[in-house]
Amino acid sequence: MKKRPEINEKTVIEISDHKFLKMFDIQYAQGRHYFNASRRNKEDLMCLKSDEEFKKALPDAVTCIVIVKLKDKDERLLLSEEYRYPAGRFLLSPPAGVLDPSDKDSESPIINAAIREIKEETGLRVDISGGDTVKIVNPLLFSSPGMTDESNAIVCVYINDLDETKLSQSGTEESELFNGFRLLDKEAAKRIIRNGYDDEGYFYSVYTFVALSYFISC
Repeated sequence: MKKRPEINEKTVIEISDHKFLKMFDIQYAQGRHYFNASRRNKEDLMCLKSDEEFKKALPDAVTCIVIVKLKDKDERLLLSEEYRYPAGRFLLSPPAGVLDPSDKDSESPIINAAIREIKEETGLRVDISGGDTVKIVNPLLFSSPGMTDESNAIVCVYINDLDETKLSQSGTEESELFNGFRLLDKEAAKRIIRNGYDDEGYFYSVYTFVALSYFISC
């Protein structure tokens, strides 16, 4: 087994600091540099965590696989069309968002964040006492660990008896821009996976692929 590079606070240099994104130079050997884009402050970087801290780390964000039951119809996967600035397009996307400080202070940070994000991005309230269910599918997945330590938890939420008139994207803030919802049955989800792009001919994110794949496997 190869020895891991010795990375510590002295060998990681912050080179850019913006509100939502930072850049770090990981100097993993003499004269060797690896750049990491991160949402985290230096003291919370994944590369500086001990093995024990790494295994207990919270994700940066949560992605929600929202499966809804419509009256007299089969289950549907609820996705939205969200504008993604780096891609320059409205992309088919599941509800998602970063963990807020209030989420991290709660008893179940990931579930708390999922319920809050669903309310903000879809207008729907998850009613566990009324029969809705929330399940953590995966507590932390890296988005692209060759470039960033950004991570998402995957949560599956079942919502019973969906009232489509309550769907709303008015709770979003700042740079978030949406263009309506898509309620996909399993055949539509299979078609989008098979094609490799949505019905508009646009590619989509790995987390949309996860949501589509999980939905058709249920």
